[in-house]
Amino acid sequence: MAGAEADRRIRPVRADDALDAEALAGWLRERLDDLGEGSPELRQFSGGSSNLTYLLRFPAREGSPARELVIRRPPRGARRGTAHDMAREYHLQRRLRPRFRYVPEVLALCEDAAVIGSPFYAMERVEGVVPGRRMPAAVGTDPDTLGALSERFLAVWSELHGIDVQAAGLADIGRGPGYVERQVSQWSERYRRARTRNVPDFERVMRWLEDNRPPDSGYCLIHNDFRLDNMVLAERPPHEINAVVDWELATVGDPLMDLGCSLVYWLERGDGRIARRFKRQPTDLPGFPTREQLVRRYGEITGRDTEAFAFYGVFGLFRLAVIAQQIYHRYCEGATTNPSFRFFWIGVRYAHRRCLRMMRAA
Repeated sequence: MAGAEADRRIRPVRADDALDAEALAGWLRERLDDLGEGSPELRQFSGGSSNLTYLLRFPAREGSPARELVIRRPPRGARRGTAHDMAREYHLQRRLRPRFRYVPEVLALCEDAAVIGSPFYAMERVEGVVPGRRMPAAVGTDPDTLGALSERFLAVWSELHGIDVQAAGLADIGRGPGYVERQVSQWSERYRRARTRNVPDFERVMRWLEDNRPPDSGYCLIHNDFRLDNMVLAERPPHEINAVVDWELATVGDPLMDLGCSLVYWLERGDGRIARRFKRQPTDLPGFPTREQLVRRYGEITGRDTEAFAFYGVFGLFRLAVIAQQIYHRYCEGATTNPSFRFFWIGVRYAHRRCLRMMRAA
């Protein structure tokens, strides 16, 4: 990312997320060339509620510009697991990049927590802008432009879902048949462990998901967090997608589960005040399709049957509630003091109401 638009997403490192920049730079200089001497500048990318992302800028050397690397590490207080497994995230991208050009180039993995207090990896910074609550000015809000971007979004997604996971050496990251069943069971258990007294028990929702669980619709590589704000867009028209980032939840699984989990972030015109409070991407602008239109268009592009989509929509919303509740639980325990997590319980209650409405409509 580059320019003033990108800089709006970069801020000083929060006290909770601080790390030893000199130790980090020293470790990287032993493994990578052309990093330059002198103290590097460390900043933090805003947004995101799970693994932390930093920008490490090394001073320019004679005849070459400053070198910028992106650093990924788990948050403090994170429990060990797939979402915070730096080695898994690193190796997945390394294997996938030759077959999916939208993956950033990963450069080095450190599994020694003694260096900065946790494992981490470094990757090249990708030039471009990232949509957030508002569309970057470089992209603008012209409906035709946003409609074309939506088509590109779906084309890249369908390309990902069409990758031969065996040929890419990624079949081992999934567990095969039974994906939908495992997801319902595992996310239900996670919610029960993370529940606090100020949120619903979701037992009715979890029973409905178990009773209405369909067989797996297929298996492919799924991102599990495929959103516009996890993409780097070209600053100049036609605003191609330069990169897809945040691969921490990627696995081999059911493509319709991927669709359902991503759809919950797709805000549309007419959504209420609470939905807008937790807005992550500007899909309510004229030119973007509605959620229903997006599902239908995905089916047209991929040839997959999306008619009976209610289960996937409810599951996606439930999974989002679990993620928010896990983060809120960490905040309540004092594992993080990020003030933006203080009101996540409101989003959990809102998701519960929406789940019940969707279940009644189904």
